[in-house]
Amino acid sequence: MDNLAQWYQTWNKPLKNLLWWLVIIGMVVSLPLAYTRHQTETSANQVEFVFDYRDLLDISDIQTNPQTFVTEQLKNMKAAGISSMAVYESTLAELKESRRIEVYNSRDAAALTQTLGDPNENFTYVLFADSAAKQKLEPLIQKTFADLKVGTKPWSFKNRNGLIIQMSMDDASIKGMDPDPMTLQMLKDQGFQIVVRLSNRRPFVTNEMDRLLKQLHDFGVKRIIVDGNEVPGYTEENTEINLNKMADLLNKNGIGLAAIELLKEPQKGFSTLAKQTNYNVVRLHSFTEKDGEKLTEPLKKSELQDRIQGVADRLVLAVKDRNIRMVFLNAKPVKSLDKGKLVDPLAAYYESLQGKDGAIPRIQEVGFTLGQAKPFDVQTTGWQKIARIFMLLGGVSLIVLMASFFIPEAVLLLFVLGMLGFVALHTLSANLYAQGLALSTAISAPSIAIMLAIRSVRSGAAAKWKSGLAYALWTLVKTSAISLIGVVYEVALLNHVTYLLVLQQFRGVGVLHLFPIAIAGVYLLFFSENNTYRDKITNVRRILSSFISVLWIVVAGVALAAVFYYLSRTGNEGQASTVEKLFRSFLENTLGVRPRTKEFLVAHPLFLLGAYLSVRYRHAVYLIFIGVIGQLSIVDTFAHLHTPLHISLIRISYGLVFGALIGLVLIAAWEIIIRSWKRWVPQLSK
Repeated sequence: MDNLAQWYQTWNKPLKNLLWWLVIIGMVVSLPLAYTRHQTETSANQVEFVFDYRDLLDISDIQTNPQTFVTEQLKNMKAAGISSMAVYESTLAELKESRRIEVYNSRDAAALTQTLGDPNENFTYVLFADSAAKQKLEPLIQKTFADLKVGTKPWSFKNRNGLIIQMSMDDASIKGMDPDPMTLQMLKDQGFQIVVRLSNRRPFVTNEMDRLLKQLHDFGVKRIIVDGNEVPGYTEENTEINLNKMADLLNKNGIGLAAIELLKEPQKGFSTLAKQTNYNVVRLHSFTEKDGEKLTEPLKKSELQDRIQGVADRLVLAVKDRNIRMVFLNAKPVKSLDKGKLVDPLAAYYESLQGKDGAIPRIQEVGFTLGQAKPFDVQTTGWQKIARIFMLLGGVSLIVLMASFFIPEAVLLLFVLGMLGFVALHTLSANLYAQGLALSTAISAPSIAIMLAIRSVRSGAAAKWKSGLAYALWTLVKTSAISLIGVVYEVALLNHVTYLLVLQQFRGVGVLHLFPIAIAGVYLLFFSENNTYRDKITNVRRILSSFISVLWIVVAGVALAAVFYYLSRTGNEGQASTVEKLFRSFLENTLGVRPRTKEFLVAHPLFLLGAYLSVRYRHAVYLIFIGVIGQLSIVDTFAHLHTPLHISLIRISYGLVFGALIGLVLIAAWEIIIRSWKRWVPQLSK
């Protein structure tokens, strides 16, 4: 037993140095994987602006000359840079809005023909606008209702042909049909690309879907947007079979998908369809009707200009920072009681796209072009299989190094258990393994970085520096470099295209916002002093058995409020005041990439000040501890996997540079205050 313990200690002591080497080797071999990610996300730079044609019809329906209005607005949209129109599966209601047909119920038809109607009849009566509409639409309508087993028969009125559909008008008006071929041809003739919105509301029939997709292909359709919560082909039974058939048909006709960002729930079957189409998918940002309404409110001219500028900023940010390649614009007519008329946001849209500081020129300035959105050209490398082994060794080593700050005697045991645990997790689920190891390394790196800085102060190493400023700058650079180790592992482990398209989410990122703070805090309070485990336990008991004063309660309340505020500001759901939003917009427009405020305004400056003061004052280590927020934010920035790598690199670089500058200002202010205090105090005592 003694021999075993001695053998364990012999291997355990030197293992820490070996672990650091494994971490470095794992990081180096991960860099090519990070580079392939960069190649992938820069492989498709065409941005497509799409307008909802159905919305244009809704707006035209309130105009004095609807068809003239549509023609004029299509020209305006073309000039503004909107090169594509979204067309839905047609309905009788939409065909009526297009002025292709007129629709009546039995009572209205009887009044129209001045005959006595059958009181027991509630059918739908359709009149075609002209012979061209009859030729194109009659077969479409007859087939749709024949498939629904609803009878149709010819009808005419005053030399205009029509149909009687043996279904109530309310019901018949919402039945989905193929997209209107007349609209498709008209838009194609006017030079628009066509994006089609397909739903899963009609039964999936392979031959029928093949026919429809071939027809859409002939009109130049390259991409569909799913309309509704389910992709075409999704069924409760035989889902995989039907989705595979749908994917085959999409591949056959060269048609891809668009993934709508920020949906409350993923569209059912989308991930499967995306995978089977070899990720022929682009990300889509939707500017909703509700968003457009804000541009129709009664506002002062300056307020409207601010909102228009906000729209432009939002679209630029979506393309540049979130890998968006398709922007979908919605609009609707609004009754303005203040203006005494019906209004729409179209003119404001055109200005936001092409006006002063418009979105499109700014998007083009940063290297994007207008055109049909294309999927990423996914880059791969054979090096990945070899890199996986070293990423596992390096990742586990990084986690064990973090644990060694608390239980250095268990390094060997934890390394063996960590390796076995992650190998078992990989066997269970490769995705769970990648996310688990990425999250663990993302937590470990900033935790280690801050704990090393704290140890430097506690051990007296900081006090040996002659220059506090040199020590502060060096410590900030060294600490940030260690945190970046976690970034490399995070990016390399999660370099699959599904993360770029947000078809998969990096789960557990919320843990990253708190765990490094908790780990560094526990280390600072109980493990940073060079004492025995018995002393550490005694310190814990002493704190737990201390009398609680009002001051403690106040401090605890302030701390909880700070944590709550920190969490409320973190992530996609984070809240920000109007003033801060304006400040963010200013930074974005001025710098091109906005640094994170918690980094350059709070964490990095206080860290730098704390490191500077710790050369003379050991208690300044608590300011260094606050710097953990900036370090975990560095890693968290790259956890936004849909953001291009170069944008994240620029963001953290700005954060460090501006944070260091503000930190230098704080140091200068401190020195001025201290020197002034030393001068004034002797004079006051005389």
